[in-house]
Amino acid sequence: MYDQVFTNFSQEVYVSEVSVYMTMEIISGPNTEARHCSRTECPVKHKYLPLLQGKSIAMIFEKRSTRTRISTETGFSLLGGHPCFLTPQDIHLGINESTKDTARVLSGLTDLVLARVYNHSLLEELEKEASIPIINGLSELYHPIQILADLLTLNEHYGSLKGLTVAWIGDGNNILHSLMMSLPKLGVNLRIATPKGYEPDATITWEAQHLFKQFGTDMQMFSEPLEAAQGSNVLVTDTWVSMGQEEDKKKRIKDFQGYQITMQTASVAASDWTFLHCLPRKSEEVNDEVFYSPRSLVFTEAENRKWTIMGLMVCILTDYRPQIPQLKL
Repeated sequence: MYDQVFTNFSQEVYVSEVSVYMTMEIISGPNTEARHCSRTECPVKHKYLPLLQGKSIAMIFEKRSTRTRISTETGFSLLGGHPCFLTPQDIHLGINESTKDTARVLSGLTDLVLARVYNHSLLEELEKEASIPIINGLSELYHPIQILADLLTLNEHYGSLKGLTVAWIGDGNNILHSLMMSLPKLGVNLRIATPKGYEPDATITWEAQHLFKQFGTDMQMFSEPLEAAQGSNVLVTDTWVSMGQEEDKKKRIKDFQGYQITMQTASVAASDWTFLHCLPRKSEEVNDEVFYSPRSLVFTEAENRKWTIMGLMVCILTDYRPQIPQLKL
């Protein structure tokens, strides 16, 4: 039965979120061999795992990136495939060529597209016109591949996801949106604190409320960070000023005063609290005492971007299904 659940992954589209079943498989370990070889002195360390040999991926990046680019390029190469990195200066997308035409051309030349874009509508148009899978590498609405790394990190640390409570303290942005759409399906509760005027998208909030109710998990919203942190296992934040918001930097930093995560914030959290941040980080968001503490999982979280994107790409492009234990829920 478990194997049957994962038979049609290659037909899915990965624009807003990754299905709960694929999430379970990625976290449980289609990339186990790669992670094992990286972290131990096994004979194939740093050598190809040719699961994607002969495959290619078009990586469209409208926005600069460290983790998304490096994890995808090195991961696809380690799997034996060929990544093609494309910026707006490299292709005609939306300028001298329509998105529709670009999507159809890429469908004939590559096996997969990962797009990191400013507007989610571009991803939706690529999805509509392409005949190959599209992965959301980030949009203003969602960042699903980041959440895969977060979930893997937490599952490794706690041994299980079910019953955990995550506290989001910061902007109601794309990371929060993806958490809202993913956590309830995995048995995780969510407590949200945002300043007034920086709440998550109303439509996504409405959809998330139904998901939390459907899966018997809990989502609460607060205006005070300490209220959200109370009893939470995981403290999470992100940048207060995203790319494209630089003109509002002074106002946003002023509006977020009191939202810095410190040891005072952690003092009301659960005794086993940990900290996550998708990076890059500024000191006003979280102080050094928390960020560099043993409770901070941020650099493991960053490394896990590679293993989870590898797992996702393998699930999409192959029928590779190793015998692995099912994720504890």
